[in-house]
Amino acid sequence: MTFESLQLPEPATGSSAPYSIAQGLPYEYPLPEGVVGSALHLSDKTPKLFQPLRIGNMVIPNRVGVSPMCQYTADKNEVTDYHKIHYGGLSTRGPGVVTCEVMAVAPNSGTSMVDLGIWNDTQAYKLKDIVNYAHANTSKIGLQIGHAGRKAMTSALFDFLENWDPRAIEKDLVGPSAVAYRPNGRVPTPRALTVDEIHTIIKQFGAAAKRSVEISGFDFVEIHAAHGYLINEFMSAHSNKRTDQYGGSFENRIRLLLEIIDEVRANVPKGYPVFLRFSASEIHDSNPDAWNIADSVKLAPIVAERGIDLIDVSAGGNDSNADRPKKGFGMFLEYATAIKKAVGDKALVSCVGSMHDAKGVNELLEEGLIDFAFVGSPFLKNPGLVFDWAKELDTEIHHIASHWPFKPKYAEMIEYIKSTLK
Repeated sequence: MTFESLQLPEPATGSSAPYSIAQGLPYEYPLPEGVVGSALHLSDKTPKLFQPLRIGNMVIPNRVGVSPMCQYTADKNEVTDYHKIHYGGLSTRGPGVVTCEVMAVAPNSGTSMVDLGIWNDTQAYKLKDIVNYAHANTSKIGLQIGHAGRKAMTSALFDFLENWDPRAIEKDLVGPSAVAYRPNGRVPTPRALTVDEIHTIIKQFGAAAKRSVEISGFDFVEIHAAHGYLINEFMSAHSNKRTDQYGGSFENRIRLLLEIIDEVRANVPKGYPVFLRFSASEIHDSNPDAWNIADSVKLAPIVAERGIDLIDVSAGGNDSNADRPKKGFGMFLEYATAIKKAVGDKALVSCVGSMHDAKGVNELLEEGLIDFAFVGSPFLKNPGLVFDWAKELDTEIHHIASHWPFKPKYAEMIEYIKSTLK
C-alpha cells in the first residue's frame, strides 16, 4: 500500500454528523463546551482577571487581551495564510479579546508597504475567514484602524527602523504640518494636509469601521490615536503647527479625533464597542509643546462622553527626542490609573506596556485601578499565556474541544470502555 492510496473518509454531514457546523465555517468543527477562556466555576471568589466583562453590547470571558501588533506580512495590503494561522492560533487559546494589527484606512496611510488595509471591500472580505474561525472558537476578535501620517510607508520594523520604503511615493506622505518626525532622518518631511483632505480622511475612518462590521464581521473596532501616527500628530502642539480650526488650541488639536469618533460611531450599530488607543504622554515633559498626562486627563472624559467604550492607554511615539520610558511591569501604569480616575465609570480603561505578570495584573483589577490589560509580545512567545495565567491564579478555564489533553476525561473514558465490555 502506498501513501498515495490512503484517503481519509469524508466527514459525516447533516443529522448524522458527530460535530456541529460552526457558524460561518463551511466544514464540521467541534464546538467547545463553554466560552474559551472563561472560568469553569465562576463565583465571587474567582480572580477578577477571570471574571467576565461587558464592553458595549459585547461580553468577554476574562480581562486580558491580545494587543494589536503589526506583522508586516500583507500581500498587496491583503491577508495571507500567515495572518489566518497567526490570528487563528490566538483565537483558540482564550484571551478576552484578540485585536488584529492596525489596518490602513487609505492607500498612503499604512505604517509600512506590507501593512494590512481595509480601505476597500475586497480587503474586508478576505478578513472574514479570520473572523469566522475566531467565532467558531467562541473568541471575540476586533481590529485597529489607523492612518500613520508622517510616519507612513516606511519599511517593516524588523527590516530597519524608520527606513523609507523605496516603493513609497514621497508626495503621498502627509501630516498636520510640514514637520518631520526626526530631523535629518530617513523619512521625508510630510506635506501639510488641506482641510478638504482632512475631511476625506475622517470619512475614510468611518468607511473602514463600516466594512469591519458589515463585511468582515469583527466584534469591535479600535481607533489608533497613539505612537506618533496621524491623530496623535494632530493632538500634539509638537507636531501640529496649524493655524486653522485643526491647530493651535487644545480644542482645535483634538478636533480631528472627535470628528473621527463621531464618524465611526455613525457607521457602526448602536451599542457596538468602539475602543480608542492614545498615547497618554509623549514622555518629554521638558518640551512645552509635548502632549502630556494633564492633556490626557482632560481629554479622557470628553471621548467617553463622545461614545468611546474603552480607553486603551499607551505612551510615546511622537517625539524623536522623548525620554526613555521606565522598564518593567506596568511601564505606563501611572498614566492609565490617572485616566481611570478621570473617567470613573463613564468608560473602561485598559493598560498596555509590560503587563506580563498575572498576579500583578489581577491586583490592579481587584483594586479597580484599571479594568483590562492588553498584552503584546508575551502572546507571541506563548500563545497559551491565558492558560498559564489561569494556572498561576488557581483557576480552571474552558478550552476548545480539540485541546482535550488539557483536561483529559480519563474517568469517563474508563467507564465507557467498561460499559462496552459488559
